[in-house]
Amino acid sequence: MRLLLIAKCLLLAGLLAAPLLGVYPVFLMKVLCFALFACAFNLLLGYAGLLSFGHAAFFGGSAYLTGHALKVWGVPPEVGLLMGAAGGALLGWAFGVLAIRRQGIYFSMITLALAQLVYFLAVQIPATGGEDGLQGVPRGMLLGWVDLRNDLNMYYVTVAIVVGAFLLISRATTSPFGQVLKGVRESEPRAVSLGYDADRIKLVAFVLSAALSGLAGSLKALILGFATLTDVHWLASGQVILMTMIGGVGTLFGPLVGASVILGLESKLGQFGQALSSLTGWESFVALGESVTTAMGLLFMFCVLAFRRGIMGLWQAKR
Repeated sequence: MRLLLIAKCLLLAGLLAAPLLGVYPVFLMKVLCFALFACAFNLLLGYAGLLSFGHAAFFGGSAYLTGHALKVWGVPPEVGLLMGAAGGALLGWAFGVLAIRRQGIYFSMITLALAQLVYFLAVQIPATGGEDGLQGVPRGMLLGWVDLRNDLNMYYVTVAIVVGAFLLISRATTSPFGQVLKGVRESEPRAVSLGYDADRIKLVAFVLSAALSGLAGSLKALILGFATLTDVHWLASGQVILMTMIGGVGTLFGPLVGASVILGLESKLGQFGQALSSLTGWESFVALGESVTTAMGLLFMFCVLAFRRGIMGLWQAKR
């Protein structure tokens, strides 16, 4: 317990000091957004045992909602973020009502089908910008006095939001609700025989996961200034599954580690391809930056074969 507390304090200190040590704040903010997205997904998969293939709908849908509210309606950023989280929760409730009574692959396929409906709506609705996406989302002033156009201010606000959401997830998983949720995951018939409403418990977990995913998408739109179809595409759902699996399903820090590994790989592989292209003059090396999916697939295969518990799961087992 003391070791875990020390690890949390060191992680927080590292996050606070990272921009001062020369690390690019925008990249760090992107990692934090996807880490929050992965933590929200891990709440559903790791603690409720529900594999959703449609979490991109909450992430991208809330990004569009927040981006439109900030750009067109002119709401302050704190209201836009709350709208994104509420929109994700509402969409999660709609998905959950339709899918939560199914189990296994049937649950996963229903969430995927519903997410594809959201994707096609995003393509057709004029407010989303279609294939061009929603561009030029302003950051504005937080609470009327914090200028979010400054990357350093935006970074520390992002850290505060992500840490707060992380503490909420930690509290939810260690509370009596979290223990019941684990009981439902391990043996749903037994939980029902003890008097628990398993469907209602899973629905609450699904809505909470969707709300936090929506908050992550809203934060991403605020930081980067745009929301695109990539955010609602099924590949985004696959990416967050990969982050969670590589980091460690059901672990506290696993999603953060997985998001850092995947996004770091994307960044470094692209830079490596461009460097080789400039040195050799062969433009074909630029394609290395586009082969991230292949590299992630190989990494996932290695993870499954070598350490199925993920990076943090393996570390906890060794400890």
